[in-house]
Amino acid sequence: MNQNRNIGPKMSVVALALAQAFAGNAFAQQADANTVIVKGIRASAQSSLAIKRDTMEVVDSITADDIGKLPDPNVTETMTRIPGVQGYRYGGEGASPVGTGSGVTIRGLSGQTASEVNGRAYFTAGSREFNLEGAIPGMVAGIDVYKNPSAEHIEGAIGGLVNIRTRNPSDFKGLTGALNIGGRYNDLDKSSKPELFGMIANRWNLRGGGRIGVMAAAVFQQSTGRSDNNPANGGANYKRAFGADSAEYATAAAANTANDPKLPMSQYVGRSDISYLTSVPTLATSSTVGAYTPNLAGLSAAQISNVMAAPAATNNVFEETIMRTRRGLNLAADWRVDNTLRFYVDGNYTYYLYHQNYRGLNSSDNVSGNVQNLQTAPFNMTEQLANGNINGGSNDVLANKRFLSGSFVNSTMTTTGGDEHRPYTTWIAATGAEWSPTPALHLKADVNFIKADQTQDNRSVNLVSNPGLYWTTNRVVDGAPHQLTFTGPSLSDPSNFMYQSYSNGTHQSYHDTGGAVALDGTYSLDDGWFFSRLKFGTRAARQSSSYNNFGFNGRPLTSDGLGLAANGSNGISAATGGHTESAPTNFMDGLAGYSGGYVVYAPDQLLGNQVSAAFPKAGILPEDALTEQLLSRRYTNEKTKAVYLVGDFALLDDRLKGNVGVRVVRTNGEFVAQVADPITGVIGPYRRTTAYTNALPSFNVTYDLAKDFLARFGYGRGMTRPGLDQLNPSLTVNTTQGTLQVGNPDLHPLTANSFDFSLERYFTKTNYVAAAVFDKEINGFFNDVQNCETVSLATGYTGAVSNGCPSGQLLVSKTLNSEKGYARGVEMSGQYFFDTAPGILKNFGVSGSYTYVKTDNPFNVGTKANPNIISTPQPFASKNSYSVSALYEDNKVSARLVYTWRSPSVLFGFSPNPVDGRYIDAYGILDGSFNYQLTDNMALSLTASNITNKTLNRNVGGLGNETSLERQHYENGRFFGFSLRYKFGNM
Repeated sequence: MNQNRNIGPKMSVVALALAQAFAGNAFAQQADANTVIVKGIRASAQSSLAIKRDTMEVVDSITADDIGKLPDPNVTETMTRIPGVQGYRYGGEGASPVGTGSGVTIRGLSGQTASEVNGRAYFTAGSREFNLEGAIPGMVAGIDVYKNPSAEHIEGAIGGLVNIRTRNPSDFKGLTGALNIGGRYNDLDKSSKPELFGMIANRWNLRGGGRIGVMAAAVFQQSTGRSDNNPANGGANYKRAFGADSAEYATAAAANTANDPKLPMSQYVGRSDISYLTSVPTLATSSTVGAYTPNLAGLSAAQISNVMAAPAATNNVFEETIMRTRRGLNLAADWRVDNTLRFYVDGNYTYYLYHQNYRGLNSSDNVSGNVQNLQTAPFNMTEQLANGNINGGSNDVLANKRFLSGSFVNSTMTTTGGDEHRPYTTWIAATGAEWSPTPALHLKADVNFIKADQTQDNRSVNLVSNPGLYWTTNRVVDGAPHQLTFTGPSLSDPSNFMYQSYSNGTHQSYHDTGGAVALDGTYSLDDGWFFSRLKFGTRAARQSSSYNNFGFNGRPLTSDGLGLAANGSNGISAATGGHTESAPTNFMDGLAGYSGGYVVYAPDQLLGNQVSAAFPKAGILPEDALTEQLLSRRYTNEKTKAVYLVGDFALLDDRLKGNVGVRVVRTNGEFVAQVADPITGVIGPYRRTTAYTNALPSFNVTYDLAKDFLARFGYGRGMTRPGLDQLNPSLTVNTTQGTLQVGNPDLHPLTANSFDFSLERYFTKTNYVAAAVFDKEINGFFNDVQNCETVSLATGYTGAVSNGCPSGQLLVSKTLNSEKGYARGVEMSGQYFFDTAPGILKNFGVSGSYTYVKTDNPFNVGTKANPNIISTPQPFASKNSYSVSALYEDNKVSARLVYTWRSPSVLFGFSPNPVDGRYIDAYGILDGSFNYQLTDNMALSLTASNITNKTLNRNVGGLGNETSLERQHYENGRFFGFSLRYKFGNM
């Protein structure tokens, strides 16, 4: 409903640019006849546009306005200004919601991109791509997004290839330096953090000829933000209500009094304002026939009429303080012996720490299901919403109302104080030489080494309210956000709580190494040949990855080291030890009703061995002597060898230009898991190897329809290899249910045939308009498929509960290369600076892009023998998105205001039970920046992120099954930044 209101602004910039496309060459000539001093925003736009226009492949770029200055304070936020690129913001910054990858979707595909720095493969430990969340804006000279890479590019991406360019000595003409000092402030967390960047470069001419250049840059950046949210349950969560003034309630009250005299329901018998909610079982509890269908057997018609669905009813209080630290170092040097020979060495180091203190308050109503002033709302819980109407047929309504509001009496409370440290470190060192032995032949040799590490340590302590203390929890599951308040004893008083348990459930590490040797060359051919130039090369690369898991679950924090007794007899009061603190008192700025201030275990006291020292009977091992979960250990060693040949051609007086080529790559993998012997139980290594070859042809051609008006066509075959964890040959047996989860080292890459066609009109060096259509035909989507099998490495199942298989067989879940799908769409983009306008109008400019993408990611929800294919969209992909920028620049001032909007998207992926899925509602974010040139060498910069304070809220359901019922609301606040930038020398 809201999408229609956005059609106008969505198309405005594109419409302007399209109108100019038909203005004829006279306009372009008039613009070129005027002399414009290009700097700042215009210089960046001009550089980016030159890359787009002159590169044979389909590519869009962003170039830094100045040294150490991207358009946004976050790399992934900058990338969303590129047509076809969508991004996610978590905790107020461009980031992935799951802590891996980049959160970036290119042409509807997420997790299927490749990353490079200066043309070399670059990755985060445990992954094939670099976590762009950790990229440092100050270190970036530019970003190139290749949407259909040609054969000369490193393979590994059907979605797109992201190349981050850093600066090198060749960028500078002499002694040049830059220093940026600034900081960022978040208005929800009320905190400020520093940002520092410095760079120095120079080059010297040598006696006798030749030149040496050096460059060094370093950055330190911190930011602190908030992610306040109210996580709630999914699923149908069927409840049946009956009043305290009913006979059924009186019977239940008598039974309750006998079982739990401390909480007699008899106190409510006869009251007309009290209802009791009892759970209604379902016919099945998994994604099979009958899942999420209520079992109404034995209920009367009157009782069935009081059955309701209650998704999102358990909204809680959860607040995350997210602290990000980025450190980077870029060193480079080159020696130009003469015009034909150059040696170089460079290195990049990136450190990114995602540090989170989190605090949660949970109201538990399992002690009493009594609700005062129960209200319901109309809500059709259909078979389609419950289980995708897996039975087929009429799509019956299973419940016609949902929980809306009420006050849950006799609630107990738990609180959680937690800390997560997740540092990522990646560094790459490279050296090489470029040599032109003849004017026609150019050769380049490059050797690089990569080391990447990542650890994740997530630990927490739970507190529980003292026995005998109860609260009334008031809930309204409507609007945005849902309302939640509490009535009862003080939630901020530690004496009302006791310690319950400690958990270090996520404690894992990844350690990767890799490297590559690449030899590339170009050879220019004489006239008379069809090809004007040949590009050729070979590359040998390796990535080794090891994973270790030291996580463990709860340890009781009691006086005797045993589980907390129901009466709290062995409990330790949270008022002792001084380990608690108060959660922030501005939760969601009060928008959700309750403003916070509850007592939690202090996150900072979770670090090191503080908890084990404070609670010696808990049996918590020292953090440097934790027991490894051996069955989780895995090792991957993958080697690739590739060769490519590309021919450039030009015909019809260079009006028709293009290239054709092929890349052939051989992949060899070794994968080692730890598996328990089915007889002895002894854990040992299980090793598998694999090998496969892929041929990846490409063809690109452009035709000049008129001066500066071209048509572009591109075809390329790409591949995305499976995730390193998917290739682990692990075996995880559930002996009580007769199931087996199997890793699959025989998975082959996803492959895609990609087609692009675009029309591009370039009016001046900065003004253009473009429209493109694309189609990616994808084969071999990864799909978890179930099948009944006999497995030699696991004992056959003969349990009493059927697993749906013949006796002795296991129900095996295995990821396979399964279905075919696609990503198709349209991109439009434009950029226009009013250089020829009169007066102050010549200082203004606009730019914008619009993307429509439709994706199909089919899933088999049946078995291998009896498939049931369901078509689903790609996760994180919005059908419609656009970005509109208003620009201003004169000799002193430059400013930018950017609005980015996305339609709804699926959050994590397909859910067989749509009511248990989540989708991100449509949202738009406004960002801005302002720069003032104080002197020739010094400038002041101001930035504002999320000016209108919008967030990415999550709703119940999925695309095609939207409910508009909010499941999780977020508040992040706004970020404001400033910096003083000093620069001397020139580029």
